[in-house]
Amino acid sequence: MTTAFDFTVKDINGKPQKLAKYKGKTLLIVNTASKCGFTPQYKGLQALHDKYHEQGLEVLGFPCNQFGEQEPGDESEIASFCDLNYGVNFPMFAKVDVNGDNAAPLFEHLKEEAPGLLGSKNVKWNFTKFLVTPDGKVKRFAPQDEPASLAKDIEKALG
Repeated sequence: MTTAFDFTVKDINGKPQKLAKYKGKTLLIVNTASKCGFTPQYKGLQALHDKYHEQGLEVLGFPCNQFGEQEPGDESEIASFCDLNYGVNFPMFAKVDVNGDNAAPLFEHLKEEAPGLLGSKNVKWNFTKFLVTPDGKVKRFAPQDEPASLAKDIEKALG
């Protein structure tokens, strides 16, 4: 069975990264944007990372420009923005598409494993969150779900 840990993605510097390096951990995979009403969620995502990283949580940010062109910058601009404005030190990756013909295979997998409301597969907006347990099970959270509201699910996934 394929899990999120089977994919290779490009980090924010364009270098391939095998998600297998996170095997045995809990992942919170988020499509992010720097110019979105939900952008302040970076602060909450960083707080989750700070609180649970030692217990095995990895927050992974994937910038996406598909929703209202709210992530127009290049990777170096995105990395700088996240660091300067939110002190982000969890892993950030290269910009991806999450829907459509050019959707990243990782997001195709996540959408298949955890459809949205009424079985919808597409990601609806920036800051959709996918919680991946160490055994590869996926749970989806809506953009408006504040990161702190995921704490109980994260704790359960961490065991």
